[in-house]
Amino acid sequence: MDLTQATWRKSSYSATQTNCVEVAVLPDGTRVVRDSKDPDGPVLQFTRAEWAAFLSGARDCEFDD
Repeated sequence: MDLTQATWRKSSYSATQTNCVEVAVLPDGTRVVRDSKDPDGPVLQFTRAEWAAFLSGARDCEFDD
């Protein structure tokens, strides 16, 4: 996976913090996620369907304790 052309974004809620999660959308619609403190480190990769399911769960508070 070539991530050199990826445009990484982080939440506007992160402001100037450096310990953030960044997300990029690849040309095929795949989403990749990385730790902003380690931009050359590992990434997690999600299909469109997986990403949609994650966002839906977050909106529905499925991950809250």
